[in-house]
Amino acid sequence: MDRLSTNARFMVVSDLDHTMVDHHDPENLSLLRFNALWEDNYRHDSLLVFSTGRSPTLYKELRKEKPMLTPDITIMSVGTEITYGYSMVPDDGWVEVLNQKWDQNIVREEASKFSELKLQSETELRPHKVSFYVDKDKAQTVTKELSEILKQRGLDVKIIYSGGIDFDILPQGAGKGQALAYLLKKFKSEGKLPTNTLVCGDSGNDAELFSIPDVYGVMVSNAQEELLQWHAENAKDNPKIIHATERCAAGIIQAIGHFNLGPSTSPRDVTDFSDSELENVNPAHDVVKFYLFYERWRRAEVENCETYLASVKASYYPAGVYVHPSGVELSLNDGLNELRKSYGDKKGKQFRVWVDRVLATQIGADTWLVKFDKWESFGEEKQCSMCSVILSSKADGDSKGFTWMHMHHTWLEGFGAKDHSIWP
Repeated sequence: MDRLSTNARFMVVSDLDHTMVDHHDPENLSLLRFNALWEDNYRHDSLLVFSTGRSPTLYKELRKEKPMLTPDITIMSVGTEITYGYSMVPDDGWVEVLNQKWDQNIVREEASKFSELKLQSETELRPHKVSFYVDKDKAQTVTKELSEILKQRGLDVKIIYSGGIDFDILPQGAGKGQALAYLLKKFKSEGKLPTNTLVCGDSGNDAELFSIPDVYGVMVSNAQEELLQWHAENAKDNPKIIHATERCAAGIIQAIGHFNLGPSTSPRDVTDFSDSELENVNPAHDVVKFYLFYERWRRAEVENCETYLASVKASYYPAGVYVHPSGVELSLNDGLNELRKSYGDKKGKQFRVWVDRVLATQIGADTWLVKFDKWESFGEEKQCSMCSVILSSKADGDSKGFTWMHMHHTWLEGFGAKDHSIWP
């Protein structure tokens, strides 16, 4: 990872379905709570890793459906593919590791002889993963017999059964745990080993993550029986692994607090920022705070009074300029007047706002350039603007926070708004 010049303060490695993402939460509130916490406190010096059984195709589909952050590293296809950053650059070294004693054609040939196995869709058949569905009562017998056959054919494979139905055949060196071990070894060789790592999961294919030495672990409250059974048999006396009482992303936040790994109060849980005590005053906090206010303003979850707008105005440089994604340029104060008109226009509706990839660069003694993506969702509609903001530390020594000097938004291709009248 080139983004961090030194070792990460903290690394979260999380499964997605039913761990980071709660498919029974139509408002995605636990995920949005995690998003705000991460961008506020961790993005600048920590690493977010998504480790999923999904193929790249299904992973990208999930990103379209849910308000997910952009991870620094993505581990997909049950630990057989590792990519980096927004562009998802593949790790060629990991491919070389997995090529040892592996032949997908032989795996498919032998597995096809088992009538109990039903081949999954082509998107789930990856270079180092062949996936089937199998009934729970047949899984153990098929695993034993097929493993022996493939061994006789000269292959060294592992079979992972998870979710009560998914049957994945991988190279022996693959898996979520091995992929993480590979990354940690790589970080250590570069002198960038994270200070603390938290692994998070809910099903059988996450068990390997909890086997990595020296990591903290959380099984979310909705973890499946197969993972809880593995824990009871292998790690019940490990104080670094807990079974959370909260579901999905809320359980991850709970674990961060339980292990004292860093701040664990999401900005979404703060109702009045003026009364909140900040552990660190940083530009990212101002960005997260402002767009939470913007969401609450349009949902009419804050009172429509001049007091709130006055506090926003007090953070604006009098000659500051705002460039709307449509290209229209106006003063920050005029933009604030436009915001005033939108109060409550999303009241009672599924309207949410979140920021992603918030990165601040100090460009002067007291000045920061902050770049981020600002997302809005309204039902199934989503729009996103790429934002650049210049912030300056408040001159008053008694005041915490920043003065907003300049804002520039540009529509992300494919996610522009149909209505350009709404600010910001």
